[in-house]
Amino acid sequence: MKTLRWFGICLISFLLSCNSSKITTSWKDENAIARKFNKIMVIGIIREADRSIQEKMENHIVGDLKDAGYNAFSSLQEYGPNAYKQGDTAAAIVKLKNSGVDAVLTIVLLDKEKERQYIPPTYTYRSGGFWGYRERLYNRIYEPGYYVTNTKYFWESNLYDMNTQKLLYSVQTQTFNPTDTESLGHDYGKIIVKNMIKQRVLTQ
Repeated sequence: MKTLRWFGICLISFLLSCNSSKITTSWKDENAIARKFNKIMVIGIIREADRSIQEKMENHIVGDLKDAGYNAFSSLQEYGPNAYKQGDTAAAIVKLKNSGVDAVLTIVLLDKEKERQYIPPTYTYRSGGFWGYRERLYNRIYEPGYYVTNTKYFWESNLYDMNTQKLLYSVQTQTFNPTDTESLGHDYGKIIVKNMIKQRVLTQ
């Protein structure tokens, strides 16, 4: 019985730890047509405490864009963490255009939630008479359950045309219990780039 209980605990823990990213909403400019941008800058707008997350998110999306045939780069790697925090917006736009950037993809961490979930003891109904029932019920009452902490990330990404400054595409996603920042960035990059191609914002 204890073997089955520990198996159940391990299985639940594994399922809860699996990374799950999904798109909740997306929007595309009705006048936008699929095109091949020459150079895309990926920039994360994320608080300093989550700098490691920003690095992983930018790098993975850049990698997925390159896999799709695009010239893309990470703003954090190219310009550092403080390049676009404040200053002359017009000058920044001119600088990007002069470097050949014709599209910018932003990544924003809208919210991050943590919640505790109680997992009760494993209990199985079986035949075996009164004494077997009594023993199982005793174990259910006196063997405690346990708590797990679930984390949800809420993201938004926007794709802008640098020549017109128009918003071409916007998507919001939710990630449940990423195992680490590496898997978080990996899953996010995959679904975003795949969706932009599917929505015919980007060509492949």
